[in-house]
Amino acid sequence: MAQFYYKRNVNAPYRDRIPLRIVRAESELSPSEKAYLNAVEKGDYASVKKSLEEAEIYFKININCIDPLGRTALLIAIENENLELIELLLSFNVYVGDALLHAIRKEVVGAVELLLNHKKPSGEKQVPPILLDKQFSEFTPDITPIILAAHTNNYEIIKLLVQKGVSVPRPHEVRCNCVECVSSSDVDSLRHSRSRLNIYKALASPSLIALSSEDPFLTAFQLSWELQELSKVENEFKSEYEELSRQCKQFAKDLLDQTRSSRELEIILNYRDDNSLIEEQSGNDLARLKLAIKYRQKEFVAQPNCQQLLASRWYDEFPGWRRRHWAVKMVTCFIIGLLFPVFSMCYLIAPKSPLGLFIRKPFIKFICHTASYLTFLFLLLLASQHIDRSDLNRQGPPPTIVEWMILPWVLGFIWGEIKQMWDGGLQDYIHDWWNLMDFVMNSLYLATISLKIVAFVKYSALNPRESWDMWHPTLVAEALFAIANIFSSLRLISLFTANSHLGPLQISLGRMLLDILKFLFIYCLVLLAFANGLNQLYFYYEETKGLSCKGIRCEKQNNAFST
Repeated sequence: MAQFYYKRNVNAPYRDRIPLRIVRAESELSPSEKAYLNAVEKGDYASVKKSLEEAEIYFKININCIDPLGRTALLIAIENENLELIELLLSFNVYVGDALLHAIRKEVVGAVELLLNHKKPSGEKQVPPILLDKQFSEFTPDITPIILAAHTNNYEIIKLLVQKGVSVPRPHEVRCNCVECVSSSDVDSLRHSRSRLNIYKALASPSLIALSSEDPFLTAFQLSWELQELSKVENEFKSEYEELSRQCKQFAKDLLDQTRSSRELEIILNYRDDNSLIEEQSGNDLARLKLAIKYRQKEFVAQPNCQQLLASRWYDEFPGWRRRHWAVKMVTCFIIGLLFPVFSMCYLIAPKSPLGLFIRKPFIKFICHTASYLTFLFLLLLASQHIDRSDLNRQGPPPTIVEWMILPWVLGFIWGEIKQMWDGGLQDYIHDWWNLMDFVMNSLYLATISLKIVAFVKYSALNPRESWDMWHPTLVAEALFAIANIFSSLRLISLFTANSHLGPLQISLGRMLLDILKFLFIYCLVLLAFANGLNQLYFYYEETKGLSCKGIRCEKQNNAFST
């Protein structure tokens, strides 16, 4: 370790000691300059003014001299938050340099205002070379005043800078292949990545968003989503990007906390960022809440004010529902579930009638949909029991009564998925795993119907099932129908999210599936490795015929690896 401190000298005495010496040169200060800097440190206004005046006349001291810590008189005054000395030093045209950045980092608002209003003189005084060398600066070239102010999240300083017309550079995408990004990454990839991180850290500042964004909720949503995507690409700075994403989510939640009435909350959650003309009833569709769900803003959606509004919308026709006895709730849900065919027919005939509007309420719609799906599962159970089919050996059997009853549900499911895809778009549709499951389920039902039609048209004979071809349309249709039944039953799990006890279990199970698949992949890899080794060991004895002698006293023993 000693070799890092000094050059070894074999002939030097006291070899068991480490001699120390200063290896970094410092500027030498004259007694007058030391007195000048000490006066600034103590805040002696009169002495500092006298030294500055003498420097203009006699040139005895350099007013831009630096102390052993690399600080000029202006930086010392900024650290001490002495605004009078700062104003005095600026009036004598001292070298400013990075003083504005230091004032922003120290969050000295008065000093920032003085430096912003200070006009740079045409001719500079004598400046030490170390101050002009950017390599010795405490700030990297990409750190601008507005970026540093956003890092400190000081509202007053950000406001002063924005009023001066400053701007933040727009960061390029991570996969951007423009000339600027490619050249910057080739020259210094670390500086390129740090520069992007510093810009996003500034853009994620709550004070900057609140001050400069016309729609702070939308800005926070989009920035949070973008930062979350960046964390998946920039693995080296993953934790930093994830922290910035959480900061944006928390800002949106805290901003929603400021709502003081239901009217304000409805205005925020129903706000649209476009100016297109919309129908009166669609203006109350919680567009901003849907946007928060799209950008996965869990904190925003789970905020108590937002949940209170959703609960009031959910139980619109049943005020005080939560305070009712559980038996009353069960009876009410059971009655509404039994009447769902009547409600459905009324809605199809007169959707604008009072009864048609009643069924469109979220809570009523949920009960009717649940009752309808349970009826569908009951019909699937009847179809799987073959209670209405007498001849099971007919190759092209006609549809049974139960199958005819199942058909409207299947067509309704398909129409619902098409409508959902049309309203939300294909990209939003495929991002939901339940939609993919519905697509597979509906595809299996359509394939089953098609194969049954082919079998009914093409085959009419009565033959034992043992003699049928293995790819007979009826057999394939029954197999696909059985798989579709499994998916239909598993689809019932999605209703668990409506329950506060079963919902968290379902979410936990869904998150465990990916980890289970990772474990199975590693397990199969280890199993395959051992299987490959054992196959290499035993391949010679694969076709070896067994010997007739089974004992241990045979003239020729069996192979050790063939028993």
